[in-house]
Amino acid sequence: MKKIVECVPNFSEGRNQQTIDAIAVAIRDTDGCTLLDVDPGKSTNRTVYTFVGDPDSIVQGALAGARVAKELIDMRHHSGEHPRFGAMDVCPFIPVAGITMEECNEVAVRFATLAAEELGVPLYLYEESAKDEYRRSLPDIRQGEYEGLPDRLQDSRWKPDFGPEEFVPAWGITATGARKFLIAYNVNILGTPNQAHRIALNLREAGRGEDDPGLLSQVKGMGWFVEEYNLAQVTVNLNDFNVTPIHVLFEDVKKEAGALQLGVVGSEIVGIVPLKSILLAAEYYIDKENLFIYEEDQKVRLAVDRLGLNAITPFVPKERIIEYIVAEEPDEPLASMTVRGFVEEIASRSSAPVVVLPRLLLLQWVLV
Repeated sequence: MKKIVECVPNFSEGRNQQTIDAIAVAIRDTDGCTLLDVDPGKSTNRTVYTFVGDPDSIVQGALAGARVAKELIDMRHHSGEHPRFGAMDVCPFIPVAGITMEECNEVAVRFATLAAEELGVPLYLYEESAKDEYRRSLPDIRQGEYEGLPDRLQDSRWKPDFGPEEFVPAWGITATGARKFLIAYNVNILGTPNQAHRIALNLREAGRGEDDPGLLSQVKGMGWFVEEYNLAQVTVNLNDFNVTPIHVLFEDVKKEAGALQLGVVGSEIVGIVPLKSILLAAEYYIDKENLFIYEEDQKVRLAVDRLGLNAITPFVPKERIIEYIVAEEPDEPLASMTVRGFVEEIASRSSAPVVVLPRLLLLQWVLV
């Protein structure tokens, strides 16, 4: 079986279209890489790119994007709603097919080694690649953000794993590592950012600290206000949607908001999602409402409606659900393939096809 890796780098630029496009072109033009999604956000001033490839190609694709970021992004002039500390803020590698987490860790280390040598930038290892437990969590290693780096890098406990130990003002620092697939998900609140954050604290696994954990496992989150939507949001990462599915988070946010006498007006999924996550939501509402729905497309429609995924921008299943993206590949006998079959087909070609989704006019945030 071919080894396929997904890479989801987050770059600290969501407003300059030329820079956003230049990074996309660099990744897309890397042999063996297929760019699946580009998601910019103006409020966050951050863009997330999703692409797949074999272990060697995925490293080269990430390096290609980092080269452009080194040239075009200067963190001394960056601001945005999202926590950040580097031009290429995070660069996770996720096993998709035929590859283990340990092998993805080797991919991350190879990328970090090459990026440090070629670009002269510092990098931390995080998640499954972290050398020390206290450096595993992204919020922990990003504490103090970019502005806190000059002082933090003086602490021997926070020396970079790769690259120069001194502060690099234009770049900051990058976190890279192997991790599981996650879903970035936001629930819209008619309230203040403080109220949204209060809900997030009640639900996220870390809660308010060790002595006051939250209700939901495998959930990271916070609350904020999005000016272009004129809405507060509970914004989360579902690190394992089989443990805490989308609909569980949504319904629990509704309960918490109701206790505060706040309205919930739909939600949004950031980037692409597995079909299974949507069907889990559909089955929940079918059972809850005692419905009889058999066809898959109707189940998807039910989930989209009940979760309010069209509240801000249209949720188009063929552009947002991984399996349906595969089915939309033109002029190739891929429509009947599974995602695994699709990525294996990509890996077997000397020149991989390019699948670039239409740019989604969504707030982009991923706490990877």
